[in-house]
Amino acid sequence: MSRFDELIATVEAHQALVDENYARIRKLAEELREGFCAWLSAGDGTCVRLVPPAGPFQPKNYGDEVFSVPPRGFRPLGPIAFGLAIRVTRGTDWMRLALIASKTGDTFRVHIQGGEEHVFTLPLSESPAEPFYQLIYDHVVEFFREGIELYRHGEYSHREIGFDFSDDEITASV
Repeated sequence: MSRFDELIATVEAHQALVDENYARIRKLAEELREGFCAWLSAGDGTCVRLVPPAGPFQPKNYGDEVFSVPPRGFRPLGPIAFGLAIRVTRGTDWMRLALIASKTGDTFRVHIQGGEEHVFTLPLSESPAEPFYQLIYDHVVEFFREGIELYRHGEYSHREIGFDFSDDEITASV
């Protein structure tokens, strides 16, 4: 085998693992979207969407643009970020959490940007998601509770919030 043939075979093996990584993270993201909305028990429609992890967003279907790595082409092997938009009012107000998923040994770690991390075991189908739903829920609720407390104490004017908000009329990045 020539050096070039060895290089090509190595890159092909690398890209096969990129495909596996992307497929696992995409499946996890879609299951989180569906499962977290059901877990929230919102009886008035869609309450969770997958959105890009950064930049302006609307609560709509973005398809492949949800992920920091495209589904095809030559791609790096590493963590993949995606956004989880959560409806936070009975109207059209949404906030986004950026999540970063990465494989470590026989686990997948999902880190909430600005928050905690949850570890899923592989295969993902055998790892319960409810503890992660609770983690996301607590993260979002704590953000609002902290804002309430800071306001009550008059200390809210110079803080960074770490969330992005959107509604159907305007897009805001805070």
